[in-house]
Amino acid sequence: MLRLTKLTPGVLSALVLVALSATGRADTAADAFSVTPKDSTTVRLIAYGDQRFTDPAEKDASRPGPRQALVKRIAEETADAVLMTGDVPWHGGAVNDYTVYQQETAVWRERNIAVFPALGNHEFAGCAESECLKHWWDANPSLRDRRYYAVNLGTVRALALDSALPFNVGSPQRLWLENELDHLPSSTHFVILFLHHPPVSAQESDPLRHNVRPSEVVLADYLTERAKHLSARLLVIAGHVHNYERREHGGVVYLVSGGGGAKPYAVSREGDRYQSPGEPNFHYLTLAATSQQLHVEMHRLEDPEAAVPHEFAVRDSFDIASVSAR
Repeated sequence: MLRLTKLTPGVLSALVLVALSATGRADTAADAFSVTPKDSTTVRLIAYGDQRFTDPAEKDASRPGPRQALVKRIAEETADAVLMTGDVPWHGGAVNDYTVYQQETAVWRERNIAVFPALGNHEFAGCAESECLKHWWDANPSLRDRRYYAVNLGTVRALALDSALPFNVGSPQRLWLENELDHLPSSTHFVILFLHHPPVSAQESDPLRHNVRPSEVVLADYLTERAKHLSARLLVIAGHVHNYERREHGGVVYLVSGGGGAKPYAVSREGDRYQSPGEPNFHYLTLAATSQQLHVEMHRLEDPEAAVPHEFAVRDSFDIASVSAR
């Protein structure tokens, strides 16, 4: 049995496994990150995406007032970690966008909040792939050489996926995901998959809008089948669509959380469990998980046009029971 000691609540740590090959050679591979929850009975997380951090003088592609209000409010939550669904910078080729990101979120580091981002399409904007990845890893050095990864958070296993890579059968990311779900820790009651492009979302008639792509349809089909025989419940959180959605497909709950500051737009609510009136939906999610239940709330910014936006309200909430509690 492997026993981890000297873990500090709220502090990021990584587990490195060493395996011997058939020749006896030791191969090292970084496994899951690990964050010890501050509360031994409840894991508290934040999730949201599409912040598009950039020069605050840019007020169309990204709205600095709502973006900064969200960061400030998130810092006030007692969260163990923040999961970001991609498009953190406006342009991955602009190093200054990452500088603004570090500056505006400095309060998170001051409060020892672990941050785990997923790659979005804007991380690859304005630069060659290798250069874009270098910028992303320079901004997130603990993730260097990883494009997808796992995080242990008490009763939660969070899986960051890269929707710029395929999910088809036999692809490296798909094989990794299958292995993750086949070998979940016994303490895992909920698996949160977070990525940029949504596997389930509103289908718009305008082809220029962000409709679901074939690659993510493949992922959704796989999760539908895998969820039937899994010891943990699944929750998928994506971004890309600059709004909020809550949908169910194949026994899995799919959220779109793309209201982190990017220019908002309305979406079709057909088939959406979220029906609260009003736009825009600049927001963040809080997730509280025990061994019995995952409770999710959507916190919407109510005064985005104010000189200093600061008013929030819970506009959606729901629970997912663990497999053992069903």
